[in-house]
Amino acid sequence: MQPLDPGEPQSIGAYRLLGRLGAGGMGRVYLGRSAGGRTVAVKVVHPHFALDEEFRARFRREVEAARRVGGEWTAPVLDADPEATVPWVATGYVAGPALSQAVAEHGPLPSPSVRVLGAGLAEALAAVHRLELVHRDVKPSNVLLTLDGPRLIDFGIARATDGTASLTSTGVSVGSPGYMSPEQILGKGITGAADVFSLGAVLAYAATGAAPFPGDSSAALLYKVVHEEPELGSLEGDLRELVADCLAKDPAARPAPAQIASRLAPGGAVSLVGAGWLPGPLVEQVSRSAVSLLNLEPAQADPAVSGPVAFSSPAIGTFGPPVEPPQDMGPVAAPAAPQDASPSPQESLPARGRRKVSCTVTLTVAAALAAVTIGAGFVLDLWPGAGADKTNDSAGGPPSASSPAASEGTASSEPGEKVKEVPKAFIGTWEGTFKVSFAGSELEAGTFSVAIRAGKTGAKFATVSQFDALGNLSCEDSLVLRGGSPKELVADGKSSGKPGNKCTSGTHTVKLRLDGARVQYTSHEPRAGDPRATLERKG
Repeated sequence: MQPLDPGEPQSIGAYRLLGRLGAGGMGRVYLGRSAGGRTVAVKVVHPHFALDEEFRARFRREVEAARRVGGEWTAPVLDADPEATVPWVATGYVAGPALSQAVAEHGPLPSPSVRVLGAGLAEALAAVHRLELVHRDVKPSNVLLTLDGPRLIDFGIARATDGTASLTSTGVSVGSPGYMSPEQILGKGITGAADVFSLGAVLAYAATGAAPFPGDSSAALLYKVVHEEPELGSLEGDLRELVADCLAKDPAARPAPAQIASRLAPGGAVSLVGAGWLPGPLVEQVSRSAVSLLNLEPAQADPAVSGPVAFSSPAIGTFGPPVEPPQDMGPVAAPAAPQDASPSPQESLPARGRRKVSCTVTLTVAAALAAVTIGAGFVLDLWPGAGADKTNDSAGGPPSASSPAASEGTASSEPGEKVKEVPKAFIGTWEGTFKVSFAGSELEAGTFSVAIRAGKTGAKFATVSQFDALGNLSCEDSLVLRGGSPKELVADGKSSGKPGNKCTSGTHTVKLRLDGARVQYTSHEPRAGDPRATLERKG
């Protein structure tokens, strides 16, 4: 766990934060504590996911589904706020390492431990499948080891990202190649049998220390999963036979989770846990982890530094650095199932569609998709306080008093001479990083390039282009001059209609103000956090 950085939130919902457990392309996971003293893992999604309307709807549904998942071998969803500016979910914190970490540090688990692991996970999947849910991302980093048994985490949360513009602007979604079923890779219908295949791969890894489909590239891994038989190494006897059955290419040939549990632990997994199921070094590690929680105290509240961290850097994975076996080559392009790389906290998995929104509200993420493609850039349109009307200022009433354009009418609020055409001092190309407001803090959210040319009131005079972290154009807006003064212009921003634009057709108020050798850009879009930028002349 890492200490909170300056600017990170000190509390989320009713939970005081103790530290940061992980971070990545999907968001951040914090360790928190309730007023009653319960320790939780609080997951905050990346702003670019939070502000995609279809993602938010899916997130809401998946949280509700995850709340239904209970049982002895899962981490429960305790609280969530899908309607928050940036949605979050709190799950019970599991004080134990991920299976991936345990095997990397201590080697393969002994056979009795693998049997308990398989029985517990199978019972967890049986409960999930009875609810007509599919996990889709069973893998070593989503399995946590505790003194009283394994825990399968991440039911339905990360799956809300699958199909959002962030992951499918290139027509693909991502997954964990060493643990995906053949039908996931081939884009066929996904059933609970896909989870069984992944469970078989997890058990093979736990027992041997190696993934059953090794390879030195993502493409090789995917090919082997679909076309070749698994390598089960030192696995023997009925455990080897069971794992081989789980890894059958034909989904119909795989055993059901209840059958797996029965074959591994006829009396139930709990019957095997009581006598101790983990080897000594892991017992010591888990015990130390649990004791260390008692000494953690929340940081003292400091309003001056409280707030979200700017998720401005390109990131790979989802919640945190991957802790997968070496054979798992990281996220790859595939027709289904998102990549998760959680270190030990909890998250998980699909949906479809893309929400198009104004270019000035785009936040981008450069997620490296190994061997196939790079996904990046998409749009926001879900900040609280906005109604169904997408036109913002032009049809939605006056701006709020706190917005950058609060003093706007139809022209500049600056007294003195008014202009009916663009002053020469504005003409040229201006560039800079733009920011948005979020929970009292500023987040860097992308790069603007504003090309201003001569024009009169009522005419288009500028083009605003937004670029992602890789330099790809995400959106292009056109600005129509309303009026202004020699040092401040007021305009209506609207999508240029360029093919491939991820922008809405609604309008928003934009102000351009000369500030010495720079131009201050502000846009009245409360849904987008009122984007603003300091622009420097580039041409």
